[in-house]
Formats: sequence, C-alpha cells, structure tokens
Amino acid sequence: MDEAKPDVGTVLASRRTGMAFQRTRMGADRTLMATIRTALSLISFGFTIYQAFSALEAMKMTPLGVGAPKLFGGALVGLGTMMLALGILYHLSFMKFLRQERAEMANEGLIEGRSPYPVSLTMLTAIALLAIGIYAIANIAFGAQLGFGG
Repeated sequence: MDEAKPDVGTVLASRRTGMAFQRTRMGADRTLMATIRTALSLISFGFTIYQAFSALEAMKMTPLGVGAPKLFGGALVGLGTMMLALGILYHLSFMKFLRQERAEMANEGLIEGRSPYPVSLTMLTAIALLAIGIYAIANIAFGAQLGFGG
C-alpha cells in the first residue's frame, strides 16, 4: 500500500509561513536597533553637554544660569533612557505575541515550528544601554558621588 505523500504546495506554504515568522522577528529586532541608536544618541549627547558645560560653568566661562547644564543634559539623558525603556517593553510585548501566534499555528499543523527562537542579542544590548542610561541619570542627579572606585 502506498503511503499518502503530503501535498507539495501545502508543505511549501507551511515552510514559507514559518520563514515569514523569522523575517517578522528580525524586523522587530531592527526596530529595536533603531530605538537603541536614537536612545544612544540622546543619552551620550545629553551626558556630554552636562559634562562639558559643567566644566565651563565651574571655570566661570559660560553665561548660562546655574544648573542649566544639569537640567538640559539630564532631560536629554532621561528622554533617551525613557525612550529605550518603552522600546524594550514594546519589543517584549510584540515578541510574546509572535511566539504565541507561532505556537498556535504549529499546534494546528499550519507551519513547521522547528526553527529556534533564540534570545535576541539586540535585546541584551538594549538592556545594557538602559543600565548605562540609568547610571548616567544618577550621575547627573547626584554628581560625582557615584564613582566605581576610590
């Protein structure tokens, strides 16, 4: 007796759908990378403004008001850090939805769910930058008391 072979069109459609999930996951990673780039720019620019103008303020070489570098630099660092935190939350929410949708389709036999969904290196990078942003905000808010050494 001949075993029934699966329809080639159905197998190909199942594989294409599985690959579409991978492309969607990579697209979500690229979106998070764009958020990281923007947040990194805001955090680094804000911290640089704070450091540079604070030094000029200490040497009495700037007409800025007292605390202006702290407020402006801190606002940029805070904006970048908040933006990154929201980007991470959005990414996690979207990935949870995508994994659930993929699992449901695999359980129904609509796709082959054999390809792995590894931890995103982009997410790990975003979390590391978030920690740096929080440290930068604390450094601006509390000054040089937050050093790592003696």
